[in-house]
Amino acid sequence: MTHPAGGPERTIRDRVAIAGVGETTYYKRGRSPVSEFELAVDAVTRAAEDAGMAVRELDGFASYANDSTQPVRLARALGLEELRFSNMFWGGGGGGVCGAVGNAAAAVAAGYADHVVVYRSLAQGRFRFGSTFAATPGGSGISGDFAYSIPYGVMSPAQAIALRTQRFLADHGLGQDVLAAIALASYEHAQHNPRAVMYGRPLTREEYDRSRWIVEPFHLFDCCQENDGAAAVIVTSAERARDLRARPVYVLAAAQGGSRGHDLFTHSGPDYATANFKAVAARLYGMAGVEAGDVDVAQIYENFTGGALMSIIEHGLCGGDEAGAVLTHENLLWTGRLPVNTSGGNLAECYMHGLELVIEAVRQMRGTSTCQVPDAAVSLVAGGPVAAPVSSLLLRR
Repeated sequence: MTHPAGGPERTIRDRVAIAGVGETTYYKRGRSPVSEFELAVDAVTRAAEDAGMAVRELDGFASYANDSTQPVRLARALGLEELRFSNMFWGGGGGGVCGAVGNAAAAVAAGYADHVVVYRSLAQGRFRFGSTFAATPGGSGISGDFAYSIPYGVMSPAQAIALRTQRFLADHGLGQDVLAAIALASYEHAQHNPRAVMYGRPLTREEYDRSRWIVEPFHLFDCCQENDGAAAVIVTSAERARDLRARPVYVLAAAQGGSRGHDLFTHSGPDYATANFKAVAARLYGMAGVEAGDVDVAQIYENFTGGALMSIIEHGLCGGDEAGAVLTHENLLWTGRLPVNTSGGNLAECYMHGLELVIEAVRQMRGTSTCQVPDAAVSLVAGGPVAAPVSSLLLRR
């Protein structure tokens, strides 16, 4: 008998756990004093220390968004006994973050490796060419997906997502308030988080409104940062995790993919005003055996607040037509009805292409967040919205 993908019979629920997390200092773009490789080594070492295990016990690596730090080199530098698994999530940019965790979880569940590290390392502008996601591709010729947008003046992710956001806002009768609420909540959470790049830099609604337009409806503070640093999480079996130092956080489900015809730059999909999570979210909840109402806290990738808005709605945390009333600054705080991005998120903590969101989800489940949601038992993470593919993750205490 076969079962459809995403059903409760085909799941990694509670078979694997995140046993360790590690982060370097987060810097403004181009400010890292060391290379991407050194940052990666530091983050992985910190994750092993957090788990209470020897670094040499690690035997697998998984990453995404074309991370330039190669696993074989990492394995040599860290003194691994054996490298048994090496994996890269293909495409999607920051949409691959939860997919990379899912790939690591699948490797552990299948027995390919015992302790797989998911990592991301960035030293942009100083040790590599330009920004990974924000820059417009250069060259004298244009081919592929960009051929559908650049000749018409749509040259950046901000522009592409702004168009879809404007359509979504119009479809649901929403205005600037809902985007501002997401930004203000992220910045307020960052004021409680000393790791955040925007720690000590609170944001008011007046400052938000006065900030320059990037592309309507996005002001400056609707846009993510660009940062240097590295982050890592260690995925291992549920049995092994119980013997390690840190409180294990169990993986309920991870899902990746996208809807028919969707692409960030071609603008040709049949569903235009979307973050591309509708099918992914349905499979995620099906595999986890939980519903949207079971989610206590969410870490939602904000490349731009419009993408985060659509992600929240497509994961069933709020209806589109009620978003104006539900997604307020107060409701999005850790003390509110729908806590979102409790470390500051991509807007105000750091833009580690979403892996810092996974780490904050782990902290919420451990009870150690700087904006801890009381009695939080289930945490959602959603990767880079509007990209293709995208991915999501559910963790439990």
